[in-house]
Amino acid sequence: MLVLTRKKGERVLIGDDIVVTVIDVRGDGVRIGLDAPRGVKIQRAEVVRAVTEANTEAAANTTVTADVMAGLLAARARPRPEAQAEPQAQAEEQGAPPAGGAPQPPRPAPPRRRP
Repeated sequence: MLVLTRKKGERVLIGDDIVVTVIDVRGDGVRIGLDAPRGVKIQRAEVVRAVTEANTEAAANTTVTADVMAGLLAARARPRPEAQAEPQAQAEEQGAPPAGGAPQPPRPAPPRRRP
């Protein structure tokens, strides 16, 4: 690591196209300006570290979430007993044969009541 002492307004050149300028010095803080081509990424180390930690934590939680989601989808794919009984009852009402059985004769219509 190169360590330099610079005063307000002084610059440091990095290569041919990056310029670091000391903008201001206040107590224990230094404001710097960076001039670099658009293709050069300039990021604060603490922000990169925080994003990396957040992404790692989210990825760990995603595994649990993916497992939970897989379980929910598997449960949804299995037919529910009450869901199977309903279409069978409707089919029987329409004269269709019950599942696995012989066809049933149609039911007679109920007698009409006279007013």
